Amino acid sequence: MAVVVNMPRLSDTMEEGTVATWLKKVGDKVEEGDILAEIETDKATMEFESFNEGTLLHIGVEEGETTKVDELLAIIGEAGEDISGLLSGGAAPAAETAEAAPSTPEAPKAAETPAQELPEGVVVVTMPRLSDTMEEGTVATWLKKVGDAVEEGDILAEIETDKATMEFESFQSGTLLEIGLQEGESAKVDSLLAIIGPAGTDVSGVAANFSAPAAKTEAVKEAPKAEAPKAAPAPAKTEAKASAPKPTPVTANGRVFVSPLAKKLAEEKGINLTKVQGSGENGRIVKRDIENYEPAAAVAESAPVTSFAIAGEENTEEVKNSSMRKAIAKALGNSKFSAPHFYLNIEVDMDNAIASRKTINAIPDTKVSFNDMVVKACAMALTKHPQVNTTWADNTTKFHSHIHVGVAVAVEDGLVVPVIKHTNVLSLTQIGASVRDLAGKARNKKIKPDEMSGSTFTVSNLGMFGIESFTSIINQPNSAILSVGAIVQKPVVKDGQIVVGNTMMLTLACDHRTVDGAVGAQFLQTLKTFIENPVTMIA
Repeated sequence: MAVVVNMPRLSDTMEEGTVATWLKKVGDKVEEGDILAEIETDKATMEFESFNEGTLLHIGVEEGETTKVDELLAIIGEAGEDISGLLSGGAAPAAETAEAAPSTPEAPKAAETPAQELPEGVVVVTMPRLSDTMEEGTVATWLKKVGDAVEEGDILAEIETDKATMEFESFQSGTLLEIGLQEGESAKVDSLLAIIGPAGTDVSGVAANFSAPAAKTEAVKEAPKAEAPKAAPAPAKTEAKASAPKPTPVTANGRVFVSPLAKKLAEEKGINLTKVQGSGENGRIVKRDIENYEPAAAVAESAPVTSFAIAGEENTEEVKNSSMRKAIAKALGNSKFSAPHFYLNIEVDMDNAIASRKTINAIPDTKVSFNDMVVKACAMALTKHPQVNTTWADNTTKFHSHIHVGVAVAVEDGLVVPVIKHTNVLSLTQIGASVRDLAGKARNKKIKPDEMSGSTFTVSNLGMFGIESFTSIINQPNSAILSVGAIVQKPVVKDGQIVVGNTMMLTLACDHRTVDGAVGAQFLQTLKTFIENPVTMIA
């Protein structure tokens, strides 16, 4: 049966979109996950992928044309299927239409509960798609509780996506009648999140009969916890410890699983999070745990305890993968196994760069890093080697006239790639300021999806950790990524003499489908020239 694909809401403020490019034409076969078109929003040009399989039967918006969100964009169905009814105003199956349009928060449609009619004024709110790659979300914190009045624009909850924790605002007014996911629970996009309507309305049937693309992911009820070996006779004093609150799971790097709001409340109240028992998913600490925490409950834990571990004991703790970690695994796995990678290395003389940076940073209120110099040099080199600034698209290779350099940033749960838009026209100081601003937002989980999309090339720098040389996996849909090592002081030959010099290793990973070896080598030669002669980059 044919499915109507509407103009998606690809940003939280998007009201209309413009089709920049169609990647499919009428009659083409479409697989789930295929890129249908590039759509210009109010913030960026983004790829829009299909959530349906079939044949592209109709294009409702031609390239360069603009239409409102939720207006007809295309129709997908079986080859030769009659769609005249849909074109003349007939309705497509509501559930399929909703699935075909990946969107950020919007007014859910009554047809999302196909088993029954919704009571008057009642609206089902589903898990929104808050990033272009989001497949599921986790409720970090509810800002409203059942029975609370909700106004349009009120923040309902904080939701963890694969990229950041974001505030989710209501697009309806009424009373919060039902919460479909508790704090710490996860669910697929379009699953039941909440129900809003007139106070006192019975919505038990709505919640029970709601049908979504995938059922919610239940909270892990039995979080693995380390405990004393049962085979060992424990002294009597250990009984007091057994009754004390169980510790909340902590990762190997010491991170406590806690929602942003709970963490803030704990800081305000001076509560040690490692003493709090989390009641959220997999032992995650949520708001109610902080509000209900009583220091007296920890008295037993402070009592002296005598316990000895058995030599050779084995213990394994399972920690649920975050949405971000799963997204990183999927994206990098797809890149590594779909793009034929090859690697090129080059050593760069950094003596002039060191001297130039020292001179630049002597200017008041100016701060430029070596990484800023590398990013600027990459942008300038890309203008001279457009083959590297491309994207592979099966039947075509996309040559980007714009240069948007992504900078990999390590965050608590993994890594994100903020994007410096139009990097080639920015000065070194402007690049430095942009990198610091976006990196700070990323680490504080305040970065927006459009600030992490649209890169045409990526830089990954591990030099600050003392790593001299490494290789990176290409950040698709880019054709290349540059790995930047540490600056190393060592003997070098200059003018026939052995002297102490400063060098840095650069490794370029290339997608062989778009970038040949000679092209990559020429790009690195140009990049080396710019970095070794910083005066060429000062504008």
